[in-house]
Amino acid sequence: QREKKILVICVTSHQTELADLLRPISEHIEEIQNFREKNRSSHLFNHLSAVSESIPALGWVAVSQKPGPYVKELNDAAMFYTNRVLKDYKDIDPCHAEWVHSYLSIWTELQAFIKQHHTTGLVWSKTGPIAPPSLFTAPSAGPCPPPPPPPVFPDEQTKGDNSVAQRSALFAQLNQGEAVTKGLKHVSDEQKTHKNPALRSQGGVHHTSTSKDKVPGSTPTPVKKHSPILELEGKKWRVEHQEQAHTLLIEETELRQVVYVFSCTNSTLQIKGKVNSIIVDNCKKLGLVFHNVVGILEVINSRDIQLQVLGKVPTISINKTEGCHVYLSKESLDCEIVSAKSSEMNILVPQGDDEYKEFPVPEQFKTVWDGSKLVTEPTEIAG
Repeated sequence: QREKKILVICVTSHQTELADLLRPISEHIEEIQNFREKNRSSHLFNHLSAVSESIPALGWVAVSQKPGPYVKELNDAAMFYTNRVLKDYKDIDPCHAEWVHSYLSIWTELQAFIKQHHTTGLVWSKTGPIAPPSLFTAPSAGPCPPPPPPPVFPDEQTKGDNSVAQRSALFAQLNQGEAVTKGLKHVSDEQKTHKNPALRSQGGVHHTSTSKDKVPGSTPTPVKKHSPILELEGKKWRVEHQEQAHTLLIEETELRQVVYVFSCTNSTLQIKGKVNSIIVDNCKKLGLVFHNVVGILEVINSRDIQLQVLGKVPTISINKTEGCHVYLSKESLDCEIVSAKSSEMNILVPQGDDEYKEFPVPEQFKTVWDGSKLVTEPTEIAG
């Protein structure tokens, strides 16, 4: 049955039918991503993140021209988390390493398949059979199927249906090519403000909305308010969903504990003692002051972050972040700072009592071939 559906996709010429065929895949992808978001406290969160970040690659059949690079990009996103898995379980359990290699091989083999058979995307046949309606609607004959199991995520059902429908409509519109502009209305010179000065004082032409202008599912979904969390769960300190909180403090720490800071806005957190690692994820305008970290401090998917090291930290990693100021201590001047896909990063080095000198982290690089290898160095523009 799976082979039959793939054959039908390759010969159909109606984008709406393609969207309907891909609908079950889209629903499962969204269900997987929601499962990851609901299990951020899991000790297998990096495993879940690797799957969640790469699973949209299953939609490569809807990517025109070059689906191969699309799959590779999502595979690279998964490797960001699988590298953490390999590091965390290096000397603990080899099964996790086997899982990483097995999972990543799915996408590498898919890339090889696309490169061999569909380098420029799926080729649509003009003479092949059209997908029958039975693939889009449930059969009317036969005994009634057993009732479906209860939904795994009842709170997300409505939102999932709307987003899938909107995504399907978007795919259908984008694949029209030049025909996408056929639905645009012609604007006469009398309706153009730059040719009719009288309209400028009136604020332009006012369009009276009708029932046809209303797009189904366009009503914005209210953002769910999460309760702030500051608690120790096993070996992990969870600091989540804090807003306008400037007195957050973690005092009783141990060497084996990790601190996970997620979705905090306009807040300040102080961590005393020595911890194993600190992760700052999806935060905005966060100030973090800490003493000692024996592993790594990671900042990812964040904006306007200020970090101050009072003791030592061997490695600071900054990924997908806009705006990050790092205040180093005299004991932490030998730390390594690794950055990727980030901007507006500055390192402040102590010069005396309460005095710092600011050094920007390069964002622009130049790569040349020296005859045997690639040599990359920061450009003068980036400082």
